[in-house]
Amino acid sequence: MKKFFSLLFFVAIPVVAGGVIGAATAPGDWFATLAKPSFNPPSWVFAPVWTFLYALIGVAGWMVWRKAPFSAAMGLWCVQMVLNWAWSPVFFTLHAINGAAMVIVLLLIMIIAFMIAARKVDVRASWLIAPYAAWVAFASALNIAIALLN
Repeated sequence: MKKFFSLLFFVAIPVVAGGVIGAATAPGDWFATLAKPSFNPPSWVFAPVWTFLYALIGVAGWMVWRKAPFSAAMGLWCVQMVLNWAWSPVFFTLHAINGAAMVIVLLLIMIIAFMIAARKVDVRASWLIAPYAAWVAFASALNIAIALLN
């Protein structure tokens, strides 16, 4: 039972925090006026994708925490979460497109660093993060394209 509740906690952290931050910094009129690249997905895509990815992030963090709670991998998991949560306020609240681009590129670097460090603890945790890394790589290209167009 303890194992289940710790897993639930680790999944809830990114899902709930991400949902609250996403709701608090929802794209508004400012974002609607920005020029966007042709590969910009429809807005309805983001919530389900992020909910799924946050669940994977939580499971991966839990897997590492169970085996190595004070490891470099766990530290990188925490750092990437902070950067993840910082991006929306920087982009949507501060309207700092270039600043958000720097945050998201650093986030991608930290995700990759987590994947490398997690491989030494639990290779499954590393693979669980792969879709997140792919999405953030795409989101980085999207953020940079929006910066260039505006």
